[in-house]
Amino acid sequence: MPNKEFTPSSGNVFADLKLPYADDLLAKAELTAKIIAEIQRRRLTQSQAAAILGIDQPKVSALKQGRLSGFSIERLMRLLLRLGRDIEITVKRKASSRPAARLRVA
Repeated sequence: MPNKEFTPSSGNVFADLKLPYADDLLAKAELTAKIIAEIQRRRLTQSQAAAILGIDQPKVSALKQGRLSGFSIERLMRLLLRLGRDIEITVKRKASSRPAARLRVA
């Protein structure tokens, strides 16, 4: 079997694909993962989650399917707050080892 070339990931699949606003896309994906994890932890149906989140069930379905175009980072953070999750935002100096500043969800 021939050796296949590969490129190591940067840690952000959206940046690896050279998509614009890759940091924003990754942040939205990570926030959504936290929302879905909390819904699953509580064993909520999509309808129950929709009632708590103040959105309709099809929007919960869109979240679960990763269709995030209708969701801003701010809106996703509000949904986490409605699920009783604290959000902490920290602003700090960029590490000198990185060429650009980044947006990160921890």
